[in-house]
Amino acid sequence: MIKASICTIGDEIIIGQVVDTNSSKIATRLEEAGISVVSMCSVRDNADQIRETVSRELSLCDVVITTGGLGPTKDDITKGVFASLTGSSAYVTHPGQLEVVKRILKGRGLDALPENLAQAAVPDTADVIVNEAGTAPIMVFRKVNGGGTLYALPGVPHESNAAIPAVLKDILTNSARRPSSIIHRNIMVYGIAESALSSLLNDWEDALPSSVHLAYLPNTLTGIRLRLSATADDDASSEVHSLLDRIADSLKQKLGNLVYSMEDDTLENTVGRLLKSKKLTLSTAESCTGGEISHLITSVQGSSLYFLGSVTSYAVSVKENVLGVRAETIDRFGVVSSQVAAEMADGVRRITGSDFAVSTTGLAGPGGDGTNPVGTVWIGVSGPLGTRTVSYCYSNDRQRNIERFAASALNFLRLYLEDI
Repeated sequence: MIKASICTIGDEIIIGQVVDTNSSKIATRLEEAGISVVSMCSVRDNADQIRETVSRELSLCDVVITTGGLGPTKDDITKGVFASLTGSSAYVTHPGQLEVVKRILKGRGLDALPENLAQAAVPDTADVIVNEAGTAPIMVFRKVNGGGTLYALPGVPHESNAAIPAVLKDILTNSARRPSSIIHRNIMVYGIAESALSSLLNDWEDALPSSVHLAYLPNTLTGIRLRLSATADDDASSEVHSLLDRIADSLKQKLGNLVYSMEDDTLENTVGRLLKSKKLTLSTAESCTGGEISHLITSVQGSSLYFLGSVTSYAVSVKENVLGVRAETIDRFGVVSSQVAAEMADGVRRITGSDFAVSTTGLAGPGGDGTNPVGTVWIGVSGPLGTRTVSYCYSNDRQRNIERFAASALNFLRLYLEDI
């Protein structure tokens, strides 16, 4: 197995000014190639910290990939640190990268300043992979101090991402170790808290073979992705695939209708597949979610086959005058109630002529109504088997409450559709 470490360099990442997207993209591509990412780290633009961190990772891993610190400004010190770390005695200009630098500057209408041209100069201890997307070359320092091979990538995300295929090819070509296949199975779960799910699966998880790992990956909009993972050499790949299939099936049987998909998926995709397979149509009536449900539904390609439309009935007057919610229902039970959610769903279903309709009315926050707690939502689903409602209460900020309301509505609709 080839072991890899990813290290991002830059003050802007440490202080949170820039979100590190490079590490996740690189890690994903490495894993797909059978290279195991065993660590990730971030360091400031500080020579001692960079040297110490990268040296440590090189002693532990076959491959270390860094991003950042290769620009033309004074705070870009990575190249100098790596020159010192690898015992470089001189810099040499790489002709291929120099041509790219000149071409990019000319295309932008910029003068070729010495600082820009100097980016094509690399330590004489480095091999170069030409960066066609930017001015800083990708430097490769092999077997640094008897340890792993160091790949220095630019920090600009589109340049880093463009460099990955060439870096992967170089790793696989020059590594003495064979990559392994890292095999996954994903089980998507909604309707249970992560802690409750962990408790439910405690004994089941203890009985897993030592070669199989279970990860819990929660997300506001998609619930919890349970990921089963195992590593296999090429000659054992089919056995590992069969083992994970059996384990995934047993997990689905244990969790029942908490499972909505046996692959990395979303609730809106699942609802869309159910509607299409049953040749049913859908409409929505949203108050507290403000169109979030219809946005999720229409983000799915082909949703025009089953989604007819939506009414965002934020005001009471729209609930009454457009959807037909009765004033006496609101007076008696309040806007945030089972009865209003039901009449909203029935109303938009009647208006659009859809087979199904889903509605939401609630309090996303931060203000309340004096009766219901902030974070309360009532969801209604109107369909051929009648109108069903359910209530949830979440304690998040406004945006996360809206996302949870929308996801819960899709899941409630999903459960109804599975009964048809």
